[in-house]
Amino acid sequence: MKFSVDEFRAWKHKSITLLGMSGVGKTYLSMLLRQHNWFHYSGDYRIGTRYLDEPILDLIKQQAMQVPFLRDLLRRDWIYIRNNIKVADLGPVLSFVGKLGNPELGGVPLGEFTRRQALYRQAEIDAMHDVPGFIRKAHEIYGYPNFVNDVGGSLCELEEPAVIDLLARHTLILYIRVTEKEEEQALIERAQSDPKPLYYRPDFLEDQLQEYLQLNGLEFAAEMDPNGFTRWVFPRLFHSRVPRYQAIAEPHGYTVTSHEVGAVRDERDFLELLETAIARKGE
Repeated sequence: MKFSVDEFRAWKHKSITLLGMSGVGKTYLSMLLRQHNWFHYSGDYRIGTRYLDEPILDLIKQQAMQVPFLRDLLRRDWIYIRNNIKVADLGPVLSFVGKLGNPELGGVPLGEFTRRQALYRQAEIDAMHDVPGFIRKAHEIYGYPNFVNDVGGSLCELEEPAVIDLLARHTLILYIRVTEKEEEQALIERAQSDPKPLYYRPDFLEDQLQEYLQLNGLEFAAEMDPNGFTRWVFPRLFHSRVPRYQAIAEPHGYTVTSHEVGAVRDERDFLELLETAIARKGE
């Protein structure tokens, strides 16, 4: 959606999609707005609780069945297993997506990793297709006047233009751009110390995997230290996403900086920042 500042102020039921790398401030803004009567739609939470719930449980049960005591309990239906995914804790999704590398070091073999990546991509697409329905639910069922869509950092990787078009029709897209080298490095370090589920475009993963194997004198992905590969590839993933975010924001939305987001303390600050972004683009 595109607006003039006056049109935005007059927009009775605001619906905003926050776009940017994980850790850039999307969930911070969403949780803040939730305190001001905004409906918080977390794409990652929807992925974990709706579209990857069964694959996650299947993986957990597969592991549990290798333990004789648990296998007997499960087969007799004496216990059940469920996910406990939270908006601020996506541990089950992270465990399911896993890290590519040596299984003996906790990694996932390339074939299985690729399968899970495809499931994760489709789950993110499906979760974004749910946005218009949740906007309606937010207003008609739960009585929230405004809606914020907190999308995963990999939205720009999906190569699914219909998803972007849908979000642009139903929401104002706000891209949070990292501007300072220090902030960029801090974001990379935070993502490495507190990782989120990562989706890699197949061509990007193939290129980076071949380069990493060559640099380290390895022949197969199964020989890699999964943590080592993830630490090495993430800065490259970060920089590859920047032009992809910009390619979405330029025709479809508005841009603010992570520094500007860091100064937001309440709903009023947020709305003023949006007005600034709208006015800036109209200059």
